[in-house]
Amino acid sequence: MACQPPLPTVYMFLKSIQIGAALACASVLLAACSRPLPSPEPLRSVKLLTVGLEDMAASAEFAGEVRARVESRLGFRVAGKLVRRQAEPGQRVRAGDVLAQLDPQDYQLAAEAGRAQLAAAATNRDLAAADFKRFKELREQNFISGAELERREANLRAAQAQFEQAQAQLAGQGNQTAYTRLLADVTGLVTAVDAEVGQVVAAGAPVLRIAQDGPRDVLFSVPEDRVTSIKIGSEVEVRSWSGGATFKGRVREVGASADPVTRTFGIKVAIDGASAPPLGSTVSVLPKALERSGAAVIKLPTSAFRQDGQTAAVWVLEAATMTVRLQPVQIATADGNDVVVAAGLQPGMQVVVAGVHVLSPGQKVTVYQQKPAQAPAAVAK
Repeated sequence: MACQPPLPTVYMFLKSIQIGAALACASVLLAACSRPLPSPEPLRSVKLLTVGLEDMAASAEFAGEVRARVESRLGFRVAGKLVRRQAEPGQRVRAGDVLAQLDPQDYQLAAEAGRAQLAAAATNRDLAAADFKRFKELREQNFISGAELERREANLRAAQAQFEQAQAQLAGQGNQTAYTRLLADVTGLVTAVDAEVGQVVAAGAPVLRIAQDGPRDVLFSVPEDRVTSIKIGSEVEVRSWSGGATFKGRVREVGASADPVTRTFGIKVAIDGASAPPLGSTVSVLPKALERSGAAVIKLPTSAFRQDGQTAAVWVLEAATMTVRLQPVQIATADGNDVVVAAGLQPGMQVVVAGVHVLSPGQKVTVYQQKPAQAPAAVAK
């Protein structure tokens, strides 16, 4: 029979196992609850651009529209129902051409009534003239008094006045009838139609718009900060979008107030109507007063800018520590695909132009070096 260890020794052995297991569990729990060490920030490679002065390549350019200097809105001088319209948009018309026609029936009836009134007035005048002639002869024979003759003379003058009134009314009714035909008063091009057949139009309501032949204007708008630089008589270059032709013009009118919607000022440029682009065509307008080509400025690509709240900023490299810092800048305008910086940078600074959205202030960076292109392997024969 094998001997067995004493009971106190077995008890101490089991107790040591339990204590070891508890310590192992505690170490695991402590390891799970502790924060992991922060990973080191990656060292990023950035593309740099050395700030320098460059010449402006583009000038201020605006989009304009060619319009006629004089554009008339024609309408009937009387009211009525539109029964015929001979003119269409884009049609050329000459002075005296019939453009539209109203229903003339009511005005013709009024003219007939005026002719009847004129005939009645003529009859009354003739009767008064015959009475005056007869009473004049009686006065010469002393058969009537002078007062009676004066009464007959007054009747004759009243009848003559009524005749002239009826005659004038008939002429007015004739004019009303003629006004039912809308005639072109100038030679030009129909640019718009504001009424259709069957519509009842009021007197003076616009029916057609005609652009008169002759000088042409180019209308464009400029913001408030540039309108003071454009003066009447200054030269302007106009370029056609379709054909690329260039025209010379001069500022004829500068808007006195801003547009209530766009808050821009309208500028009119006079150009030669004989060689001008078609009406309504879009052109490019380059005012000489806003010419800035050749000026030395600081330009950066758009990828170098970062929006920091309401301020634009760029990353500037500190060469001593190879870290980047955020530099606020003031943007002036655009020059092609580049942005012109008005303030905030000095020539010689090194600015990050790629990857600006993954950097943080004080971050260490390295300068990106482009790998040299490998020569292609020779093709085996």
